[in-house]
Amino acid sequence: MVGKTVIVGVTGGIAAYKAAELVSSLVKKGLNVHVILTKAALDFITPLTLETLAKNPVLVDEPTGSQGIYVPHIDLALKAELFVVVPATANTIAKIATGIADNLLTSTILATKAPVLLAPSMNVNMYENPITQKNIEFLKSIGFHFIEPEEGFLACGTVGKGRLPAIPVILEEIERLLCLKKDFQGKRVIVTAGGTREAIDPVRYIGNRSSGKMGFAIAKEAYKRGAQVTLIAGNTTVEPPQGVKLIRAFSTEKMRDEVLKVFPDADVVIKAAAVADYKPKTVEQSKIKKGEQNLTIELCPTVDILKELGKIKDKQILVGFAAETDQVAMNAKKKLEEKNLDLLVANDVSKEGAGFEVDTNIVSILYRNGQVEEFPLLTKAEIATLVLDRIAALPRFECQVKES
Repeated sequence: MVGKTVIVGVTGGIAAYKAAELVSSLVKKGLNVHVILTKAALDFITPLTLETLAKNPVLVDEPTGSQGIYVPHIDLALKAELFVVVPATANTIAKIATGIADNLLTSTILATKAPVLLAPSMNVNMYENPITQKNIEFLKSIGFHFIEPEEGFLACGTVGKGRLPAIPVILEEIERLLCLKKDFQGKRVIVTAGGTREAIDPVRYIGNRSSGKMGFAIAKEAYKRGAQVTLIAGNTTVEPPQGVKLIRAFSTEKMRDEVLKVFPDADVVIKAAAVADYKPKTVEQSKIKKGEQNLTIELCPTVDILKELGKIKDKQILVGFAAETDQVAMNAKKKLEEKNLDLLVANDVSKEGAGFEVDTNIVSILYRNGQVEEFPLLTKAEIATLVLDRIAALPRFECQVKES
């Protein structure tokens, strides 16, 4: 994203002050940021604040007098690689939807061919008003992008949907829209993440240390690159990425059921979840009370989701993960072959900085032709990029692109 030009439009809503954090964050990421304020926005934030953060002049309206050939809204419209309106009031959304260009902000949006991202923020009744909803749906239908407002306590004293999303959420969507790689555009991708839990009784379960970070990083990267992502997650300790369809499945059986529902229409399936291999043979209906004697729990195998998918796959590209502690290469190769995978990502979770509950990993990628790529310690975000790059380079992926 470094060096790209983003125009930030700020309208007259109480959340306008949050635009300062957004502008600051974008500049820190190396973007060239220009800011346009509506006159109503001046009641909530000053141009000097945003000019200092953006390191570019802040514009409020068309300059007066003779300006030669310089026309601000056309100049900015041509420069823009992305246009973001934060917050987007009902009034501004209505103007954009009807083509009204009575200020610099709406004039520039009308003149730009760059993607436009709107982050609505307003009173819940204004947001839910059929006129506002009709305007939003119309703009979506012609290619405008929206971030859903959050629910909660609003500045007007009411509770409902209308709060500006958190700045990190807006930044994620900006990053997706500016992402150069769109090789997964239109692809339907299933990602599983997190650990499953197998019940012992109503209180206890057998689980593992998976945080979901690896699967979430993959889902986020696939979404950035244009995919329609279904994220099926068990127990996780981090916030899921924005823009994906999240389905919770805490047991192995439930995860299997959810995966099989969407598998027939999928193009790529990436099984990054840490699925339990065993579960209690019987589940007690009441809490097991502590006693003086040892407790024995008989375990039986869980369903093998990956193996089942390998048997029924057709056009789908199937990618698995193998978390090992010894004989990593041998065990990973065996899993790749037995489960009919296109790729397998293996890691030794006993190594420092790899495996569960950390932001880094050390992985190898195994191919069906016997090729193995080994990588040093990387962040899970970097590994997600590598995995998707390797999937996109597969002949089966290229065939999918040609067919579509």
